[in-house]
Amino acid sequence: MTPARTVRWASFAELDTTTLYRLLQLRVDVFVVEQQCAYPDLDGRDLEAGTVHGWIEDAASPIAYLRLLYEPDATRIGRVTTAPAHRRAGLAALLVEAALARSVGPVVLNAQSHLRAWYERYGFVVTGPEYLDDGIVHVPMRLDR
Repeated sequence: MTPARTVRWASFAELDTTTLYRLLQLRVDVFVVEQQCAYPDLDGRDLEAGTVHGWIEDAASPIAYLRLLYEPDATRIGRVTTAPAHRRAGLAALLVEAALARSVGPVVLNAQSHLRAWYERYGFVVTGPEYLDDGIVHVPMRLDR
């Protein structure tokens, strides 16, 4: 089955409980279970007034996700993830492109280092040294527009 290619957007307050549960389940399945990182995924930032959640569904279940945080000096892309069964179908690219279309001004993110070149194709540049976050090497990146 071909997954839906429509990116849905909602603030925390606009999410129904079932969708919220499934979005958080996808994040935990990938970031906590698959990547074996016991960390507080529920960091309070989902609740911030400016946070927007973006996702793609297949049969009403999220299969790819990211969140946008509107910070004073930039928009922050975070929690970019795709369910394992749906990887390499261009879903993360669709989400990032949609996020960039929604953003004005600079955009920042903390990429897993092995994805550095993937983000560079959108114009992101490394802005600092690599660092460990829960045992995974990351690099800060920024896109100035």
